[in-house]
Amino acid sequence: MKLIRFGNSGKEQPGIQLESGKRIDVSAFGEDYTEQFFENDGLARLATWIKDNEKTCPEVDGAIRLGAPIARPSKIICVGLNYAKHAEESGMTLPKEPVLFFKATSAIVGPNDDVVIPKNSKKTDWEVELAVVIGKKASYVSEADALDYVGGYVLHNDYSEREFQLEKEGQWVKGKSCDTFAPLGPFMATADEIKDPNNLNLWLKLNGEMLQNSSTSDFVFKIQEVVSYISQFMTLLPGDVISTGTPSGVGLGFNPPRFLNPGDVVELGIEGLGSSKQHAKLYQD
Repeated sequence: MKLIRFGNSGKEQPGIQLESGKRIDVSAFGEDYTEQFFENDGLARLATWIKDNEKTCPEVDGAIRLGAPIARPSKIICVGLNYAKHAEESGMTLPKEPVLFFKATSAIVGPNDDVVIPKNSKKTDWEVELAVVIGKKASYVSEADALDYVGGYVLHNDYSEREFQLEKEGQWVKGKSCDTFAPLGPFMATADEIKDPNNLNLWLKLNGEMLQNSSTSDFVFKIQEVVSYISQFMTLLPGDVISTGTPSGVGLGFNPPRFLNPGDVVELGIEGLGSSKQHAKLYQD
């Protein structure tokens, strides 16, 4: 299945995108895509419900805004330097263990919402990433079992303000958590739809110019390694998001570096997970 949420910001309703591309409203199922939905076997229950009710579900007009395909998760955990070529362009050695940091859930927006360049920002950057959505509670999970805990996958643009992230003392979270810095979607594909998450093409364009064009086969740490590793340090709750890193081609990696300007258009996509588009605008008081 492909889960969507649609409608005005803060008032999204649950839906499904069918194989035909048609979107249907499944509000009558009675649940949003929350932690409780995933925890209580919601994916299986929804699949069964759709078999009996698909024909009576209203169609969702293609012009209606899409929100993030999952309701606000308990946390977003990000993995840094998880592509070999990106580590190289950053001038950093390959990590021996996954590099972890958090991103505030308040940064989550819909896939095609504007990205707001933060107040006092000079170095807002882009990062196309494959994100994992946890399907059931995970703690001390083995690599062999890790994929059993994945509910699905979603496209994520891990926007970063590099001055906030790297030049101000403290953790990376400051440069990662600005409002609108986590567009998710257009949909969450359930795990059964993605045969090999460690071998997916992903790309990003800035104003039509291809800047990132790679594959998750360049991962330093594969999905099962990342899920298992994180679960050794914290409990992963249903609906939690793990963003698995970005390939080469970020603005910081250019010489001289390139960063977002008002009016820029960022387009990105991942094989099997659709595409999204954000227009950059300045923060206004």
